[in-house]
This record gives sequence, structure tokens and C-alpha cells, in this order.
Amino acid sequence: MAKDTTVYDFKAVSIEGQPADLSTQRGKVLLIVNTASRCGFTPQFAGLEKLWQAYRDRGLVVVGFPSNEFGAQDPGSNEEIASFCSLNYGVSFPMMAKVKVNGADAHPLWRWLRKQAPGLLGSEAIKWNFTKFLVGRDGRVIQRYAPSDAPESIATDIEAALAA
Repeated sequence: MAKDTTVYDFKAVSIEGQPADLSTQRGKVLLIVNTASRCGFTPQFAGLEKLWQAYRDRGLVVVGFPSNEFGAQDPGSNEEIASFCSLNYGVSFPMMAKVKVNGADAHPLWRWLRKQAPGLLGSEAIKWNFTKFLVGRDGRVIQRYAPSDAPESIATDIEAALAA
């Protein structure tokens, strides 16, 4: 991976199965989150949706990536996950197809995110669902947040990124 790689160099697949090229988000602030439907942190979907509603007109895009890696807490199909998020939390922000965030089979975006912003004690591994990465308008990672960091607690950082 080139040293000048940014988030805009990655592609994903939407939860509906469509190609999703992150370069289409150039110039926006991204909050990228690995999600799960059956996790103690699942209620964070509501907070993520509130951030999306509050800041999307100013350039924030929340992007959820379901993962079944932690406690098998998202075993459903992409269709089932999309339905769950919409029905239970009114999620309207972009959701991607289920991915792996750790290991050799991890999605390339997640390998890059882990290297850009290691967690506690320099560990790159994603430890649990709802790890969040804030990416600035330049496509570079600003900060990594722990699963226990409530979405509303990072609103100040989002505002600063949007103002930059």
C-alpha cells in the first residue's frame, strides 16, 4: 500500500450488493464503523443515525460494515441485516456488505484503517463490534474510537473535522 493511500483508494460492496467506490465520497468526513445486530453495543445504531442526520448536510457520511467476527453477533444475510437496521433503528446511512475486519481475509479497507490508527498499546486488531474510525476530508484517518465510545461522545471531533 502506497504511503499516500487514502480512504478514497478503496472499494466496497453495498449491503444491497452494488459496487461502492469510496472515491465518490471525496471531500467528505467519514465515520466508518464495524457493526453487529446482536451485540450489547447494537443500540449505538441509534446514535450513529443521529450523527448522520445532524451532520450529513455539512459533509459527514456514516458508513457501517457489518461483521460476524465477534461472538457471532451478526450471523444473518446482508438482506436480514439491512432489514434489522432499518426496522429497529431507522438506519438510513450507507451500510456495506458483511466483511471481515481482522486476519488474512480482512477487507483491504479495514487492514488499512487498522494500520493508520492502532488501538490501545499499539494493537492494530479490531477488538470488538462498533470500533469507529473518523476520516477527514483529506481521506486520512483522524482518530480511532473504542466500541464503548458512544457516538454522541465524538460529535465535537466530527464538528472539528467538518470545520477543517
